[in-house]
Amino acid sequence: MQYDHDNSMDLLEQVNYALNEDIPLRIQGSNSKHMLGGHVAGEVLDTRIHRGIVNYDPTELVITARAGTSLWEIEATLDHAGQMLPFEPPHFGPDATIGGMVASGLSGPRRPWAGAVRDYVLGVQVIIGNGKHLKFGGEVMKNVAGYDLSRLMAGSFGCLGVITEVSLKVLPKPRVCASLSLDMNPAQALANLARWGQQPIPISAACHDGSLLHLRMEGGEGSVKSALSMMGGEPLENSYWKTLSEHETDFFKNPEALWRISLPSHVSPYILPGKQMLDWAGVQRWLKTNQNAQEIREIVGHLGGHAICYAQGDSSLHPVSKTLQKYQQNLKNQFDPQNIFNPGRICAEA
Repeated sequence: MQYDHDNSMDLLEQVNYALNEDIPLRIQGSNSKHMLGGHVAGEVLDTRIHRGIVNYDPTELVITARAGTSLWEIEATLDHAGQMLPFEPPHFGPDATIGGMVASGLSGPRRPWAGAVRDYVLGVQVIIGNGKHLKFGGEVMKNVAGYDLSRLMAGSFGCLGVITEVSLKVLPKPRVCASLSLDMNPAQALANLARWGQQPIPISAACHDGSLLHLRMEGGEGSVKSALSMMGGEPLENSYWKTLSEHETDFFKNPEALWRISLPSHVSPYILPGKQMLDWAGVQRWLKTNQNAQEIREIVGHLGGHAICYAQGDSSLHPVSKTLQKYQQNLKNQFDPQNIFNPGRICAEA
């Protein structure tokens, strides 16, 4: 499957011009993840001019596409072959791109059971801050020594370079998928999920919305049928998980600040101020609150977690330790010595 929208030279030319003129670049696709990270003041570099599926052979379970390719096109192509992106990336808009998917590193409901975006990145092509267009990794799984630079791009928010092409491992869709809802409170849900995690139950998504625990079972017909019989509860439409991933459920419809909290699953669901939704079997928690940001981060940090506010600003992302910040800055200096790629998106220094 081939497309002819290869405009990598145009992107490279824009980067080299920015380097020569010392102009910061605001790298984006559809900008659907704009609410994450600090504000970037710079000239827009739109990756959507460089799009198309470069290579896809379902028998190899690998797809390679240019960064500006729309995520819905990738998913539709995979769905036609009975395959999927196992980590269920959220779109947050109709024109989300595969490059933005990797750069933001966001995963959906299946994340704890299937892995994150970075776990499926096999290779990338990136324009870095010396004006060179480099290739990291490839299209096959390899055991190699050294740091995996291709996966380093997942969650980098464009601060290390312009992703131009991505190769991803994909998986077959499960043979059977069924969802259900159980009436229990959040504390009961966490206790049950911890217990079920020790059993061969084919859970692939678990979310408590404040009133009900929603579960998804995926796998062979026998295992799913047996799990449904054991659990009981009420049937739930499988489409629920897509609306959850895209923040389209009723929980997300209000003007309060929205926080994404990562905590150990055993932490009490009642310790944070505000209304919560327990996702990823309790490891990820969505919090709606008007509480002071510093107070939220102090509580979460004390419990061994981190907090991200889904509202663009200098304090959107959770601050990192001085040690991690040092490594972060060293990477930035190596990949982007002139600091022109999305300066300030992750932190003031990077």
